[in-house]
Amino acid sequence: MQQTLLRLLEGVDRGLRLLEQCVVGGCILAMALLMSAHVVGQAVVGEGIPGTYEITKMLILGITFVGLGYAARQARHIRMSAIYEQLNDPSRKGLQILIAAGTAALMFFFAWKSGQYVMDIYERGRVSASLQIPMWTVYTTLPAGFVLAGIQYLLTIVRNLTTEGVWRSFTEKDVYASVPEQGGHDKGQGDASC
Repeated sequence: MQQTLLRLLEGVDRGLRLLEQCVVGGCILAMALLMSAHVVGQAVVGEGIPGTYEITKMLILGITFVGLGYAARQARHIRMSAIYEQLNDPSRKGLQILIAAGTAALMFFFAWKSGQYVMDIYERGRVSASLQIPMWTVYTTLPAGFVLAGIQYLLTIVRNLTTEGVWRSFTEKDVYASVPEQGGHDKGQGDASC
């Protein structure tokens, strides 16, 4: 049962990773192509592509917020680890679960609030200045990104509750050395490969 659950969640994680990679990679590629075409247009015919900077800002918004889930999956988020490093593995695991639960709750709260913001923009009918793109479509990346990040933290909780060791994310195992029981090594000495 536990292995089946982990396989199912690994499939969900792979699907989300593919979605995030496609969105982030697609936005970066689109931004590079658009800016290159704009520069070439200015150099060759003296006029670039209208709305280039507006679209670039929108793409950066997508990269930033959809990238939240990707960063959480790779455990590339900011961590304050001074106390964490001093703990033994069971305490570390408990703290990791608590941190992931708190962060997941915060991400889902931000998703809710940003969803309300998107609805407010939709009701006001705001559009972009030069291309007249409805701004609510652009800002949907905020709640989507927060939901993706929240899911990653929930997956981290499940991984820590169902498998041995301490996991910083669903796919990233903790690399800190265990606190020795008696003498020997320095407490919390991390793996030099970090």
